[in-house]
Amino acid sequence: MRQILNMNNYNDILSIQNWFPQLNDKNNILIAGPCSAETEEQVLNTAIAISKIPEAEIFRAGIWKPRTRPGSFEGVGEIGLEWLKKVKEKTGLLTCVEVATVEHIKLCKEHKDSVDILWIGARTTVNPFSVQELADVLLNCNKPIMIKNPVNPDLNLWIGAIERIYKSGIKKIAAVHRGFSAFEPSKLRNIPKWEIPIELKIQFPDLSIINDPSHIAGKPEYIAEIAQYALDLNMNGLMIETHINPKAALSDAKQQITPKELSELLKKLEYRLPENDNPNFNNNLEQFRYKIDSIDHQILELLSYRMDIVENIAKYKAENNVSILQLKRWREIISNRLKFADEHNLDKDFVKTLLELVHTESIKKQKRIFNLKKES
Repeated sequence: MRQILNMNNYNDILSIQNWFPQLNDKNNILIAGPCSAETEEQVLNTAIAISKIPEAEIFRAGIWKPRTRPGSFEGVGEIGLEWLKKVKEKTGLLTCVEVATVEHIKLCKEHKDSVDILWIGARTTVNPFSVQELADVLLNCNKPIMIKNPVNPDLNLWIGAIERIYKSGIKKIAAVHRGFSAFEPSKLRNIPKWEIPIELKIQFPDLSIINDPSHIAGKPEYIAEIAQYALDLNMNGLMIETHINPKAALSDAKQQITPKELSELLKKLEYRLPENDNPNFNNNLEQFRYKIDSIDHQILELLSYRMDIVENIAKYKAENNVSILQLKRWREIISNRLKFADEHNLDKDFVKTLLELVHTESIKKQKRIFNLKKES
């Protein structure tokens, strides 16, 4: 269910294009760099190669890595901040790093010339207590904060993390969509569930949303597909894990690409305009939208009429002591409607989901009628 917010309280969030002068003319922000900073040589060589890509403005590298099991590479720690400072000096790129504890933020403040942007990872966003601890120490911090979605698909957890950081006096905030963990089998590492970042954008119109296709894809061959989808949805940029030698990476080796591969990938992407000022285009678009509006109203009128019939059916069942769920009838509906959908070039999964929503609402309405009959 959508959480209702007072938009006037959040309309002073600054888009990522307003964080630094060098980002002002960027319609789509590119953040690139290795999953982990491993050695000074690896960091600098990767950064120098990325800096030669015209679209690149921000270099990312994890120096503290939250790992699922102990014994895995957990990052180089504070020394990595010195490497990031050298990246800035040698390439002119902005730098960003993940912070997960109060100590991480304190070290970033001490090394204020090393890091331009901080991000809060998915494993931290899932815990409001952790986010609040970070928000308290970030109070009135002048560094921008990016907030990744929680590992599970919970929009309110994501919103809660954004609000906690906002209430600490920070207006330079962006969200990072990196997909969600799921138990069902998938070719992707994380399921994107695009409806969640879309809903976030609806609730926070001024909030920049960066897509992380690397964590969604899990494999290089799917990164371009995910990145293009994000651009088609008018997201504000991409965060792509890029390593000078991915095969030797100490973390997430399977999803990282080389700077050369990144450059080639970017050439294949099509960048969309958020809007078009051409009068002819807008006039034609409005005609299409008028038709959509008319059809939507007809759909809603028919749904209302359908629910009236459901109410009559419920009363008839209650009077004759017949159960609400008629499994044979429900199977017939699914079978017939999906056949009809196929004949009219409609996606069967979409139609099945729609029918299930209508059926659920029908059962709720019938249950209310049964309860009224019982009370009387």
